[in-house]
Amino acid sequence: MAAAIENEQFTGLILLSGVDRPGITEALFATLAPFSISILDIEQVIISDRLILTVLIALNPSHEKAIESDLMDCAVKLDVDIATLFATTNSSSIASKRPLLHVVLLSTKLAPLAVAQIAGAISATGGNIERVTRTASTPVTAIELVISGAPQEKVAAALAPVAALHRVDISVQPGGHLRFAKKLVQLDVDSTLIKQEVIELLAAKAGVGEQVIAITESAMRGELDFESSLRARVALLKALPVSALAEVQSEIVLTPGARTLISTLQRLGHSISIVSGGFVDVIAPLIAELGITHFRANQLEIENGFLTGNLLGPVIDRAAKAQALRDFAAIESIPMDQTVAIGDGANDLDMIAAAGLGIAFNAKPAVKAAADSSLSGPYLDSALYLLGIPREAVEEE
Repeated sequence: MAAAIENEQFTGLILLSGVDRPGITEALFATLAPFSISILDIEQVIISDRLILTVLIALNPSHEKAIESDLMDCAVKLDVDIATLFATTNSSSIASKRPLLHVVLLSTKLAPLAVAQIAGAISATGGNIERVTRTASTPVTAIELVISGAPQEKVAAALAPVAALHRVDISVQPGGHLRFAKKLVQLDVDSTLIKQEVIELLAAKAGVGEQVIAITESAMRGELDFESSLRARVALLKALPVSALAEVQSEIVLTPGARTLISTLQRLGHSISIVSGGFVDVIAPLIAELGITHFRANQLEIENGFLTGNLLGPVIDRAAKAQALRDFAAIESIPMDQTVAIGDGANDLDMIAAAGLGIAFNAKPAVKAAADSSLSGPYLDSALYLLGIPREAVEEE
């Protein structure tokens, strides 16, 4: 009880709103400058051309009327609205509350009902929304909530059905300084980094497209494991001239936002790795162009200028992708809880599970269910917002 009394202090909450223009913030704090007060918190946001500025101050109760009078005069001079609330409050800050979580919402069209149900789900877990910040507005809207008072697993479980109902991508991550630590971000290639499936492009060159798709569908039904299905599909490529590899390389198209994602992460000091159940023979030039040094993929056997229908070395399957994540993290001295894995298929499940943050990108329901978060829009760089990187820090393509 005594500790609670010690934390109490007389505070004033100041809320300024009006049309934004230079000089408003300076004038407000110049008005407060003559008084013996301490600034406890400041929050400012501009939406369209409207400014909302809130300030929490600690003051001597005997100065309340004088401060309030001077603020009203300031409001008239600035042609803004200023409201105040003075009271004895507990001085605990957001930083003193544990656990803190960061909940990121991503949507191309965020509806009020979705926000209402998200807030309701958080409240039902005992969590409290401490702050709300918009980190991006285009091409997706990204809203970040800081939550106190509820465990991560409970909040994530409560928000999952709301995300599915309203088609909002939601990520729940721990707060603290580690949120901004150096990370290793590992990307799948086919249908993640690039828009196509490389083996299907090669199959089209070999005239065996339908057979390859049939084997792929058989594997998806669980009738073949990944290695068996891959070897069966590669066998159909026997006698394909090596010149077809260059043709396919020229047909590869990066997923929208892929280049932005990689260049932004590299500029901010993070590491990137690439893993693929496809073929290094095809994607090597792309990997070099993107400046990526950590990668693993399957290798086609080539003799006398033609594919033999065989592979060289071990197959990069789901277990190998997870092992690659561990190996590259060790090389970069990055702990596993600071790794991120992004993929779309069953072959990515192990690395998504092993990563500190697993992201399903336009994935099947089973992969979405296994991942910590998902991206359902077409833009791969939306993953940056899940990592707490705002739009202002994003490197344009």
